[in-house]
Amino acid sequence: MADLPPLREVIAKHGLSASKALGQNFLLDEQLLDRIARIPGELTDKAVLEIGPGPGGLTRALLRAGARVTAIERDARCLPALAELAEAFPGKLRVIEGDALEVDHAALMGEPFAIASNLPYNVGTALFTRWMDGQDWPPAWTSLTLMFQREVADRIVAAPGSGTYGRLAVLAQWRAEAKLAMKVHRSAFTPPPKVMSAVVHVVPAAAPEDIQAVTLSRITEAAFGQRRKMLRQSLKGVSGALAAMESLGIAPERRAETLSIAEFVALARALGPR
Repeated sequence: MADLPPLREVIAKHGLSASKALGQNFLLDEQLLDRIARIPGELTDKAVLEIGPGPGGLTRALLRAGARVTAIERDARCLPALAELAEAFPGKLRVIEGDALEVDHAALMGEPFAIASNLPYNVGTALFTRWMDGQDWPPAWTSLTLMFQREVADRIVAAPGSGTYGRLAVLAQWRAEAKLAMKVHRSAFTPPPKVMSAVVHVVPAAAPEDIQAVTLSRITEAAFGQRRKMLRQSLKGVSGALAAMESLGIAPERRAETLSIAEFVALARALGPR
């Protein structure tokens, strides 16, 4: 196993500082990073995609766990530190300079892969909804192990009727299993963010039959976009939604947060392709 310098020395050597514009907060506690790398399970010789590795804290933990890591980093300042890490783990780390939102992840990886990332706060939700979206299922990724702001993590794993239940929960849970794997105190980061964080772990499950993902996405976007309104108001712009609710016995006076995931699925099934 490579003998690596402490992450603080790596940051000092390369003059790195977390960029607020890029949503960066560096995680330097190596014991904590090793715990995160264990969440996906056995990684020996498994392909792992990491977004926003920064100075390579989680990257080195994944490499220590035996993974073959592809890391996408848009901050050119971090590339020399990642290059040194690649030298320490020959043939195990591939670094791609670019914007993860503009990359076809499945095509880049070319094989089944896990995703593990301390996601930049400013793109975390956009990336997550992209990974959970689309008609093809199961996806190319085998699991997601993702650090989010605690409030976002709570929204992903929320149950119907709770204050945090919304579109993210439905998208995450209608054909996957999502759980809160670890809470992370703000003091673990450099610099400390203003909010707490948490790691969410998601694995694909069987998808309900006869459901168009785009239809479910459109319904949840409309329903939770006006969550304080009754469904008859928030879904009036979705053609056929009111008639479908009536056929399913869903009262139009209800609000989006009271519908179970099964009810949203049934509604999408009734509406068909949209």
